[in-house]
Amino acid sequence: MRFSEDRLARFKGRDGVERTIHIWEPSQPRAVIMALHGALAHAGDYVTPALYFRSHGIATASFDMCGHDGKRRADIPDFDIFIDEAELFLQWVKKHYPDLPVFIMGHSMGALIATRVGLERLRRNDDVQGFILSSPYYVNAVKISPLLQKMSGLLARLVPTMKVPLASFTDVLTHDPAITARHHADESDALRATELTVRFGHALSEAQKGLAEKMQGWRYPVFAVVAGDDKLADAKAAEAMLTSIDSSLLRYSFQLKNYHENFNETNREEIFADILGWMQPRIGS
Repeated sequence: MRFSEDRLARFKGRDGVERTIHIWEPSQPRAVIMALHGALAHAGDYVTPALYFRSHGIATASFDMCGHDGKRRADIPDFDIFIDEAELFLQWVKKHYPDLPVFIMGHSMGALIATRVGLERLRRNDDVQGFILSSPYYVNAVKISPLLQKMSGLLARLVPTMKVPLASFTDVLTHDPAITARHHADESDALRATELTVRFGHALSEAQKGLAEKMQGWRYPVFAVVAGDDKLADAKAAEAMLTSIDSSLLRYSFQLKNYHENFNETNREEIFADILGWMQPRIGS
């Protein structure tokens, strides 16, 4: 297995298609992280945090989301498929790790999905101990033509699979050259997508709308880490939304020099240690 997983599994998505689950687990896990990857990425990207937390007795499970299964141009029918399948995956995690504390982790678009799940789908009996969010993609920092933004809804209907004209950001995701090289290799092997469709882009922008107004209703413990030199997600907007929630629920970490991928950055071990310290009282003995 390419990303040091301990095993792979499958679960059936909303559309009946089986999704691949990547699992890193100690012999006797004391908690489990359900991890949601970002746009154009894949579940194997969680290898760095997963190996750290595995060494501390915590399992990580992540799946390759709809539109990200070996396709160079990522496409989705609608954004709700991400939320629906995250909800299905949570039930899979709880079934296969019964009685263990569950944490939902999301990076970038995965953090947006996790936030929408927490705001709209979780019930008290789902018993999630907390959320861990990295560089949440609440607001886009990438400059997009105003004309394209205005026409995105129309284009999504008329030519849904047309490519969004975006430059590559692969070299400004992390300062770690080894991980940047891994990303390029994944792109060459079609594990990471390099393009997205206008339907995907429009669905993503629609999913961001109205989020700021909803955040004050957040009701779960959350550890959030925001990258100060993020070229993709708007760090100031993310900070404003996160700090609007009840302060007793929020542990906020701002990493001034980090690029977008906090969990792959050169200071990741410090971030993981802080997250682990936050998790410990929620896991118990």
